[in-house]
Amino acid sequence: MERIIRKAQPSDMTEIMKVMDAAKTIMRQSGNMHQWGEGYPSEAVITADMEKDGGFVIVEKRRDLALQASRAGADTPVEISEGEHQPTNQIVGYFAFLQSPEPTYARIYEGEWLDDTQPYHVVHRIASYPDVHGIFSSIMDFCFSHDSNIRIDTHRDNKIMQHNLLKHGFTYCGIIYLPSGDERLAYTKLIRL
Repeated sequence: MERIIRKAQPSDMTEIMKVMDAAKTIMRQSGNMHQWGEGYPSEAVITADMEKDGGFVIVEKRRDLALQASRAGADTPVEISEGEHQPTNQIVGYFAFLQSPEPTYARIYEGEWLDDTQPYHVVHRIASYPDVHGIFSSIMDFCFSHDSNIRIDTHRDNKIMQHNLLKHGFTYCGIIYLPSGDERLAYTKLIRL
């Protein structure tokens, strides 16, 4: 299996939204009942990421057409003939990778950023299918190949994301607030060059 990360395109929107729905299901099943409420992230939010050259998809070259058909909503098993066993490119994840400044990061409470002078990138809207493993590592490899200073925030109930952030060397820095007033836990990882 080959995995690539490329810029998202408007023609990817249907597949991206399927990935977002799958990520919401993962959140709810893990007890994260409030992050990404109804209608978020919307197509307009994803389009805004793309317009800033910051929307990215994770694509896998797959041979498993039955899995692809089941994700597309097929209710019955799919019969695969020998000629149909050609590799297909399947969008299995999405994330936004945006240049600073992030307005909600201008003020941090109950802590401080490790470095508040250098430019940084922020990662938002990480999403994937539940059966695809290693997505967070692939995203971080990609992001740190482009910048050595990365910031991420997450909901207090998103234990999966908090675990991944700490596992990948991020440091908890404090609390930031979204324009809605909702709090988020803020993390950063800075690789000193």
